[in-house]
Amino acid sequence: MNNSMSELWSRLGFLAIALVVYRIGTHIPIPGINPEQVAALFQQSQGTILQYFNLFSGGALERMSIFALSVVPYISSAIVMQLFSNSVPYLQELKKDGQAGRNAITQYTRYGTVLLAFIQASALAVTLSSGGLAYNPGTAFFVSAVFSVVAGTIFLMWLGEQITQRGIGNGISLIIFSGIVAEIPRALVTTFELGRTGAI
Repeated sequence: MNNSMSELWSRLGFLAIALVVYRIGTHIPIPGINPEQVAALFQQSQGTILQYFNLFSGGALERMSIFALSVVPYISSAIVMQLFSNSVPYLQELKKDGQAGRNAITQYTRYGTVLLAFIQASALAVTLSSGGLAYNPGTAFFVSAVFSVVAGTIFLMWLGEQITQRGIGNGISLIIFSGIVAEIPRALVTTFELGRTGAI
């Protein structure tokens, strides 16, 4: 009994530390970003779909942090692999191959995550450059922004897997949940303010 309680507390402690690390990461900006321009952009986008994407990322998008993409590339890759594993013969065989097959599919999901992260990070970097949100838009900014965001996404994918193995519950789901919960109070205040001023 004592061993089970000790393991439970150990898992809860790891989960708490992992989520704190995630929340700290949402405040680390992409190198070369102009925070004043980013703040002005989000001030103008109150009540738009951009706010919902920001809520999903736990505020990382609004701060243009290295976690701006959150775990979206991983989720997209997992969905694609799920679809392919039901239609591609090679992946169907892997699914029947027990734990070894599942491990291989997980590895392909990781590769897909990195690929999608590069594509989405490139689009984000181009948008930031063309939108005047970078101090010195150019090749150096593009490369540093893309690799920073991709590294942030890979770290979140790894952190989610660690939470699943050493914490409690599904790590990716908990990361998304903690980000949404952290932003709910501010989202409510913003909504009430918009209602009070008659904007909505």
